[in-house]
Amino acid sequence: MEIGLLAVIVIAAWVWLDGIKAREIAVETGQQAAEKYGLQFLDESVALTKLRVARDGRGHMQLKRTYGFEVSDTGANRLACSVTLLGKRVESVDMPPYRDNNVVRIY
Repeated sequence: MEIGLLAVIVIAAWVWLDGIKAREIAVETGQQAAEKYGLQFLDESVALTKLRVARDGRGHMQLKRTYGFEVSDTGANRLACSVTLLGKRVESVDMPPYRDNNVVRIY
């Protein structure tokens, strides 16, 4: 019983610490994507919207996280975007159409 509780605490701590690094990667990726397209990265923040388990290219189990963030093309509006990480690797960045552009998919 005590060993099981300790294992749960250790796993929860690992997921939390791993999530901090993944969030930092998501923020940096969102900032770079916004800068690349001349957009404003709003709130300097991302929010975890989806968390699941997936397999990487080698078949290993990894946490797949999707973070939402917002950008603006005019400063007066907010456009919802997302970045998906598989482990610590950026899998995709999705940005909606803005101005006269089509949907942008990076990676």
